[in-house]
Amino acid sequence: MDSIEVFDGHNDAVQLMVDYKPTGRDFLTRSEEGHLDLPRAIEGRLMGGLFALHASPERKPENDLIVTSDGYEVRYADAVPLDYARLQIDAQLSAIGGLIRRSNGRMRLATDVDGITTARAESAFAVVLHMEGAEAIDPDFDYLHHLHEAGLRSLGPVWSRPNIFGYGVPFAYPRSPDTGPGLTNLGRNLVRTCNALGIMIDLAHLNERGFWDVAALSTAPLVATHACAHSICPSTRNLTDRQLDAIRDTDGVIGFNLAVYDIRADAHLDADTPLDVVVRHIEYLIDRMGADRVALGSDFDGTVVPRQIRDASGLPHLFDAMRKAGFDEPTLRKFAFDNWLRVFGLTWPS
Repeated sequence: MDSIEVFDGHNDAVQLMVDYKPTGRDFLTRSEEGHLDLPRAIEGRLMGGLFALHASPERKPENDLIVTSDGYEVRYADAVPLDYARLQIDAQLSAIGGLIRRSNGRMRLATDVDGITTARAESAFAVVLHMEGAEAIDPDFDYLHHLHEAGLRSLGPVWSRPNIFGYGVPFAYPRSPDTGPGLTNLGRNLVRTCNALGIMIDLAHLNERGFWDVAALSTAPLVATHACAHSICPSTRNLTDRQLDAIRDTDGVIGFNLAVYDIRADAHLDADTPLDVVVRHIEYLIDRMGADRVALGSDFDGTVVPRQIRDASGLPHLFDAMRKAGFDEPTLRKFAFDNWLRVFGLTWPS
């Protein structure tokens, strides 16, 4: 049986690259730390993915994790100032460019579906630029146009904190994702501008009101690059059945997040979460949304994943578990690769 080739809807590897962070890892060299580098991607048949650019605050608040009697909530720093955010994003763009040059053709920047399929055919790793949180973007969107010219093809207006474009959904359990206001007027203009440029809008980390604001405005399919089902695990980061139905009805995609605390019904931070628990969650999503609208959005290097997967090299274990649960090969190929290409084709200009 042929191994499954994979395109991943989300990773945070840029934050840990030596090209960006001098104390980080060389993405071209196999490591036992974290989840993702090129050798482990090759071992796991991971052929490409969305690489998240993300601006972090200078300092986190003290005592940011609050444990409650039945769950948790996380406090966040204020929004990152534009100039400070832009310094980080510029440095991350430079780091990815340098890495791709150092790879000597083993990695390629992809800005359209043909670029991904060509890289796949030639056994090169396809890098698609995504930005998680729009703090670096100015109200006139000049920097957004610059990023688009640099290759940006996916954008989450917010991370899990507010900015000038809208309100992120804070991490908490058990709680509804309806946590406050949605998009601002600037956020609505951001959606319209992304539609015009052909930049995919990522609904992950946006609160429920913001989700519905995007749904009312956007002319593109609805996409959440890394999330799970709120009906199974009622964390704020997960999507309600009504939200899942809206993604389905626009022919969009949800990228299934491998974060154990969003997969498990009890939201425990437990790497020993069994793969049958993971597979049952995927099965719920596919049963509700259809096999064409659920893909993989691992969140590698940004979360805790099941120990049986461990890192990118362990992705075949997930697909073996899905086969044992009765998933057929066409469904596996859609989940692993084809569904991302389908939604990119509906979103990006040809």
